[in-house]
Amino acid sequence: MDCYLGIDIGSVSSNLVMVDDHDNLMRKVYLRTRGNPVQAIRDGFAELSEDLPSNMIIKGVGTTGSGRYLSAVLTGADVTKNEITAHAVAATKCIPDVRTILEIGGQDSKIIILDQGIVNDFAMNTVCAAGTGSFLDQQAARLNMDIQEFGEAAARSRQAVRIAGRCGVFAESDMIHKQQMGYPTEDIIMGLCEALARNYLNNVGKGKRIEAPVVFQGGVAANRGLRAAFEKMLGLPVRIPEHYDVMGAVGAAILARENHLINQRPTSFHGAAFILEGEFRTTSHECQGCPNLCEVVCIKRDRKVLAYWGDRCKKWEGSLQTKSDRAV
Repeated sequence: MDCYLGIDIGSVSSNLVMVDDHDNLMRKVYLRTRGNPVQAIRDGFAELSEDLPSNMIIKGVGTTGSGRYLSAVLTGADVTKNEITAHAVAATKCIPDVRTILEIGGQDSKIIILDQGIVNDFAMNTVCAAGTGSFLDQQAARLNMDIQEFGEAAARSRQAVRIAGRCGVFAESDMIHKQQMGYPTEDIIMGLCEALARNYLNNVGKGKRIEAPVVFQGGVAANRGLRAAFEKMLGLPVRIPEHYDVMGAVGAAILARENHLINQRPTSFHGAAFILEGEFRTTSHECQGCPNLCEVVCIKRDRKVLAYWGDRCKKWEGSLQTKSDRAV
């Protein structure tokens, strides 16, 4: 039985999936990165591999997310793609006629406009925390509420309170002010959801032609209040895929399968033993080779350098290739 591994490593969550030859999701793992992507990859792969049939063979690996290069080095990925591509591929697989993808993750938010299944335009917000999953996590903790209860509380609101949402700091201050005035918590939460949706559409979605079908994915799509806020402001139904929380990983796995079919080459996957055993360590240093002063990241396994990245001139990255050539 052939399968394909997809990995999406973000600042807040790490997602791993396996799909079969027909892109059907076989297994998925969603866990928190907790500032340690290496351990998240190892834990996620160990959980994903539990009780798998002995005849299952990983024929390809794809990685995406902010930690895609790190996960590619650890696993020996065949395909490494950005989040825009991965999310678009997964969404079109689930909903072939999708025109607009709203994606909100832990550290950033993005909008993707498609035309006949091809990415036509996109925009990302990687600067402001307002509207991201980490901001919602923070507000849920401040209200002494589990993040899973956040959307349910918003759904119980009868009248949303107006919250200033252009900035995460101002939004939090306004929420505290509204609490002190005695507004019901569920109305404040719904007001925050509307503020975040308004901020998203006025910034990330500014100048974009948003057309149906609209798909909302990413971990924040679990928030019923935010979905309702988007539907209210867009005047359009917003669809949420079944596996909305791991769509990036699904897209990476599909790309790995397509890559295998096109190239017909054996996978470069390192294997379970390589990932689960040994000690991985990430370090960085400032290269003094030129005025760019690049921060060069190095990852080692049991003191052996696996990869360098971050150097614009590729001097450090190229040094590994030179050593490999000499060994040959």
